[in-house]
Amino acid sequence: MVLLEVCCTGIESALNMLGEGAHRVELCSVLECGGLTPTWLSHLRDRPSIAPFHDQPSIAPFHDRPSIAPCASPAPPTSEGFSPASAPESRHIDLLSHAHVLIRCRPGDFCYSQAELDEMCRSIRLCREIGVKGVVIGALTPEGDPDLPALRKMIHVATGPDNTLTLVFHRAFDECRDPFGALEQIISLGFHNLLTSGHAPTAEEGIPILKQLVERAAGRINIMAGKGVTLDNVARIIRETGVPAVHLSEREGIFKLLRHIQNANF
Repeated sequence: MVLLEVCCTGIESALNMLGEGAHRVELCSVLECGGLTPTWLSHLRDRPSIAPFHDQPSIAPFHDRPSIAPCASPAPPTSEGFSPASAPESRHIDLLSHAHVLIRCRPGDFCYSQAELDEMCRSIRLCREIGVKGVVIGALTPEGDPDLPALRKMIHVATGPDNTLTLVFHRAFDECRDPFGALEQIISLGFHNLLTSGHAPTAEEGIPILKQLVERAAGRINIMAGKGVTLDNVARIIRETGVPAVHLSEREGIFKLLRHIQNANF
């Protein structure tokens, strides 16, 4: 079964997506620039964070849906970094345990100053304190390689004896000059997931590279296809690449897309 992740710009949206069968959510803000760290991150401490399961999921329009939403999708296989949201009837989903938070302090490139890196480390530390499942990070050198010192610093903050965050490398990967060399470096750093469009503007255009990434990763990291995944192309992307996960954005038609993927036989 393919893991479904949805990028969400609010708490209510995230609960709705989990209620409709998403297995995981990425929390962020300002999607117009590719996403930034949510300004409302600290509010997760103060809001309800469970979505109950029922036999039949609601299909009400997004703006009409409550913040506590039903869900009925089956649980996908469990693997490192993949946290299934599904469970037997009458169980509940804890939003925090199914949420990854995007850590990106500004729009633009992925070459960060020391001050920007310190700011992102503070956000990662807050994520650990709140108790989310993981963080979505990335940093590049001016030459277009993974910035190993910057990444190691963020990973150090994300790692602890009692609460280590799942690590996702975001689509900065698609700006790397050597995707296959970068893949090996990212794996060596201990990342669990890699979000990518296959070094192309959209995942559909990146199918050839996505397929090679899945083959080269050989299960050492989960390759997640994202950017431009739609009802019309999702089946082709999954079947031709073998990706174990897809990343979707909250938009009109998202519930129909979620249901289509859940019911398909890929």
